[in-house]
Amino acid sequence: MDEREQQRKIRHRLAVLRHAEEISGSVSATCRYYGISRQLFYKWRRRFEDGGEDALRDRSSAPLHSPNATKAEVVGKIIYLRQHYHFGPLKISMYLKRYHDVEIGHSGVYRVLKRLELNRLPASQRYKRHTDRWKRYEKPLPGHRVQVDVKFIEPLSGTRKKHYQYTAIDDCTRIRVLRIYPRNDQKTAIQFLDYVLEKLPFRVEIVQTDNGAEFQGALHWHLLDRGIGHVYIKPATPRLNGKVERSHRIDAEEFYRMLDGVVIDDTELFNDKLQEWEDFYNFNRPHGGLDGQTPYERLRQKTAAPA
Repeated sequence: MDEREQQRKIRHRLAVLRHAEEISGSVSATCRYYGISRQLFYKWRRRFEDGGEDALRDRSSAPLHSPNATKAEVVGKIIYLRQHYHFGPLKISMYLKRYHDVEIGHSGVYRVLKRLELNRLPASQRYKRHTDRWKRYEKPLPGHRVQVDVKFIEPLSGTRKKHYQYTAIDDCTRIRVLRIYPRNDQKTAIQFLDYVLEKLPFRVEIVQTDNGAEFQGALHWHLLDRGIGHVYIKPATPRLNGKVERSHRIDAEEFYRMLDGVVIDDTELFNDKLQEWEDFYNFNRPHGGLDGQTPYERLRQKTAAPA
């Protein structure tokens, strides 16, 4: 409530008190005239006698003690995750449970964000109606299909060197393999795919890519020679490589934003930083599409022997 509204209410309450004293001479008559209860009249009069006009202001209706209120340190963690990572209520709830042993439902997180006016996400991350979403699918077994794509990395502050992030993500478990290269061509793509096949803890059956020049000819036959299928998505439909595309957005929001202002002009140093992020993503980061599991937790679930 703004100051103008407060002053209007003070004037009204003063008028009620003066009416009883100077005009009607009766509390009951004044209360009937203004349509208020006697209890309310006496409350205003006590306030005025104790503190003058200023005591007639509206007071907060919040309880003095709220034992079930969210603790200040938890609210601080919610604010940090929202402002630094743009996490939604569900993801914040997952993080608090996994890393801080704090049990708070996503609806409780939302109420905190709404109270602090932090409930609106950036336009690129806002909720979309189900009719506007693409249907989510998931391959049944690890290695059944691995999506691969390349992300161009803008030159960082203080350097003109270009870098390209090659990304492979398993469709089933969301386990990812990341690598930075200074070039983007078929030779580099072959080098990366060999690196992926050595690193993944399961056999890859099919690799899926877009129709970029780096994934043509030599790479295609290299995969076939190794007994691995290679399929292209339909041209101009990046949504068909949706999991790797979405993971690149996560990289931008949770990894590259943290490098803002940091100068890295050495490819190996860049890869060291990227390896730390890859390990965190695969082993520690709860994934909304996996019901809060990490990719390696999903892998253990999929490969566990039936009881």
